[in-house]
Amino acid sequence: MSEQNTQNQSVKKKNKLFTWISWGGTVILTILLVSILIWQPKVAQSMAELAMGSEAGTSVSEIVSVPREALESMPDFNVSSAKSVLLRKSETHTEAPTQLRIDVIEYTVEQGDAIFSIAKKYNISPETLLWSNYDVLHDNPHFLEIGQTLRIPPTNGIWYLWEENDNLETVASEYKARVDDIVNWFGNRLDLTNPTIDPGTYVMIPGGEREFQQWVVPTIPRGRAGVVATVLGPGSCDTSGGGAFGTGYFAWPADNHYLSGNDYWSGHLAIDIAAGSGAPIYASDSGLVVYSGWISGGYGNMVMIDHGNGYQTLYAHLSSIMINCGSSVYQGQTIGLAGMTGGTSTGPHLHFEIRYLGGFINPWMVLP
Repeated sequence: MSEQNTQNQSVKKKNKLFTWISWGGTVILTILLVSILIWQPKVAQSMAELAMGSEAGTSVSEIVSVPREALESMPDFNVSSAKSVLLRKSETHTEAPTQLRIDVIEYTVEQGDAIFSIAKKYNISPETLLWSNYDVLHDNPHFLEIGQTLRIPPTNGIWYLWEENDNLETVASEYKARVDDIVNWFGNRLDLTNPTIDPGTYVMIPGGEREFQQWVVPTIPRGRAGVVATVLGPGSCDTSGGGAFGTGYFAWPADNHYLSGNDYWSGHLAIDIAAGSGAPIYASDSGLVVYSGWISGGYGNMVMIDHGNGYQTLYAHLSSIMINCGSSVYQGQTIGLAGMTGGTSTGPHLHFEIRYLGGFINPWMVLP
């Protein structure tokens, strides 16, 4: 019995010792964690002051008290600041518009303008610009002249003058638009409960479109096609005698291979190639000249070549022409000089068209 009591007492002493050791370890860990939390910011601050003091020329020993012999045994460590620093100032002003434009603005055409460039400047399509200025341009970008006043709609579509007997359904149907788009366009300022529009009021038809009523030079084929001066102008002739044929490959008709004016789009079925006044213009391919002279419609002095393989090329706004109607020309031959005849305000350039079987094709598709 006494032996069992002795064992119990021994176990209790061991448990008590283990408890004291556990508590002691816990206290030590707690003190260590508290010390770290307290001294970490101070250590970080000391390190920062150490770096700053080195930059300012302050000795390390003036910031942290370290025995001299310890410092002498440490490797050199120099902190150098950058000689130049890139600074970015905060921008408190921005050029971004604060609200969507809802009103039509007026624009006066200047030297160097083109329908394409004006439309791009105001973030609208060139078609929208032509549709909204039919009374001035009649859907013909060649009629653009310096000093003209154009209406610039706030969005793509048609700026429409409401007429007597018009209604939303018929107007929307005519211009392939939705009635809801017209009514909900906040620039129209319509009463959503009773959207009535008085005749003589301009209304924006967002997304509206119509066919172009454009005037273009008809394709002139070689041979007896009945093309006479009374129809097109003095540059026509009888080409029934035939002439040279094309190679089927096209070369650039000017020395420059970039644009100055309009690109190819639905209202301008050509490209305007940069060419200074008097610069040589070349035949893009061999063929027979079927028109050479002045022509109306904004083309000015024009040459048309039939290549005898279904293709025709057209060169307009020339300042002078160096070949006659009915002549054979060959690829690269000079046919005239660049200019700005025909009323164009974009400055001298070459208006260049390519047609195939009477239809227009994009010159970018065949030029090298």
